Amino acid sequence: MGTKQKKRKKFSKDQWLAIGFLTPSIVLIIIFVYGFISWTGYVSLSNWNTIVPDFSFAGLKNYLFLFSDFRFQSDLRNMLFFTILFIGAVILLGLCLAILLDKKIKGESFFRNIFLFPMALSFVVTGVVWQWLLNPSTGVNNFLKTFGIEPLWYTDTNILAGFQWGQIEFGVPVAIISIVIASAWQMTGFALAMYLAGLRGIPEELREAARMDGASELQIYRKIILPQLRPITASVVIMMAHISLKIFDLIYAMTGPGANFVTDVPGLYMFETTFRGNYYAHGAAIAIVMLLAVAIFIVPYLWNNRRADS
Repeated sequence: MGTKQKKRKKFSKDQWLAIGFLTPSIVLIIIFVYGFISWTGYVSLSNWNTIVPDFSFAGLKNYLFLFSDFRFQSDLRNMLFFTILFIGAVILLGLCLAILLDKKIKGESFFRNIFLFPMALSFVVTGVVWQWLLNPSTGVNNFLKTFGIEPLWYTDTNILAGFQWGQIEFGVPVAIISIVIASAWQMTGFALAMYLAGLRGIPEELREAARMDGASELQIYRKIILPQLRPITASVVIMMAHISLKIFDLIYAMTGPGANFVTDVPGLYMFETTFRGNYYAHGAAIAIVMLLAVAIFIVPYLWNNRRADS
């Protein structure tokens, strides 16, 4: 009898209620997330590259086509350098601004709201605004022309420190810097909020003890503050990498693919390939490559967090 009572007590009424509430969400996630990912993977291995569905097996043909395609090679180059520059800019600006606000300056709330405001805008709005600001014939350039400076911004097709790699010149496209400026302007507030919360969570006693031991402010930040902020930096890197690897709307609104695809990214290529060209298998292959790129960042992070919690 005791064993039976124990078995009956395995799930209480509240637990069954929780399972009941969670089940619909789990079913929907399985269908609309993992089900659609599986469907996309299946389509990427098919011959469906016309408006009429063709599910005959094509193997890796679509992937081999992509990695030999000049545009997709350019997209991978742009995605790589955009991700590096974007993450670096957001971390650097967010950390510096957080350190300044942590000094409890006058009007801190006002400045904090100003820095966080861009996050309230959509990437489409940001793209349109910065498209005007950095347009070679309008915006900021009208002011710069008075000093004899006429930057091309996102219309510049030059490649910095480039070398030939396959069909493309491998280096930092100058036009990508314009995209980095616009996207970092919008997302720096996120890093600012994260770092400011981290700084406020570090006990003041640690800094005072270091000062009493003769440490300079630079040494305090280098030896005490920054190591304490490593988990926050990791979170910011993961979030920004997730955004940068699948970015579409800002570039679509701001520049489009650009001349010689200098501002093109896989998300934009996938949209045009799938919904304008009706090359569904090619578009699905691009989507799977983007998924794998995001997984490279996300999966190790989640795995480490799970190990730390266990």
